[in-house]
Amino acid sequence: MKSNPGARINIISGLYAITPDESDTAELLCKVRLALLGGARLVQYRNKAAGAALRLKQAGALRELTREFAVPLIVNDDVALAKQVAADGVHLGGADGSTADARAALGGGRLIGVSCYNRLYLAREAARQGADYVAFGSFFASTVKPEARAATPDLLQQARREIALPLVAIGGITAQNGAQLLEAGANALAVISAVFSAPDIRGAAQQFSNLNFS
Repeated sequence: MKSNPGARINIISGLYAITPDESDTAELLCKVRLALLGGARLVQYRNKAAGAALRLKQAGALRELTREFAVPLIVNDDVALAKQVAADGVHLGGADGSTADARAALGGGRLIGVSCYNRLYLAREAARQGADYVAFGSFFASTVKPEARAATPDLLQQARREIALPLVAIGGITAQNGAQLLEAGANALAVISAVFSAPDIRGAAQQFSNLNFS
């Protein structure tokens, strides 16, 4: 996978659904299933409110669900949990350790994504260490992270010129404002609220899936 940038772009493309904080595992699975039926191409398990036991239970259940749909499961922040449930990869924030350490723990066949916020130098370093994709944001006001650093479409354009990795955009993205980020160079749109807070989760996911992803 690491030797074929084109293969990475094919994997990291489309609607990247990030799970909401949901304590009810059955409800979480129901919501994620609807997003997958609507065309989500990746799922990231993220639950900042859960304890270790619930996180293990939910990540394992999502591992089975995403296998049913042949969609990659990425675990947010937790390399050990990603390894424990045989997830397809991990997404690292600024305080979650290095790409190189995650690669050593997970091996060469897993995806590693890195949050680069609005700083291109972080993306250059992540690429140097062997990341499979980099994420930038927040591009719009976010209810999940209202204090997040602001990023611009110009950053995506510059990253596209300099970095031969898939680019993920995150932060306040909707089906309406996401098109401009795809035009600027994003391969995938990472979304929580615009999908999982929608009254029709499947329909909301379908709206994203209908966008012109590269």
